[in-house]
Amino acid sequence: VQLQASGGGLVQAGGSLELSCAASGGSFPNYVMGWFRQAPGKEREFVAAIGGNGVITYYADSVKGRFTISRNDAKNTVYLQMNSPKPEDTAVYYCAARDTNGFVIRQWQLSSNYDYWGQGTLVTVSS
Repeated sequence: VQLQASGGGLVQAGGSLELSCAASGGSFPNYVMGWFRQAPGKEREFVAAIGGNGVITYYADSVKGRFTISRNDAKNTVYLQMNSPKPEDTAVYYCAARDTNGFVIRQWQLSSNYDYWGQGTLVTVSS
């Protein structure tokens, strides 16, 4: 599975930005898709994830209510809608994937549990 993240850029605090992650290879509907981010000098952290059925979503507390993860299985794409971003959301954002088989929700927030990763897209939030 190859993942290609895009959509990053410079956004003002309080604005909005949508990230996309296009997948090729594998069976996209059968994958849990996650978004992670890594700020300079910090460890990679969980942002959001969505189940293979698109019904179940899971968010980090820091983005809950501001970010929305969604997927379009017909386009093999997962999205991260970032509303009201804050300067502390500045980071490189990565998408990740893992087969849904045996992958329970409580495992979704750990980056080590994902098998496939995109290259990352930089988001800079100005104050």
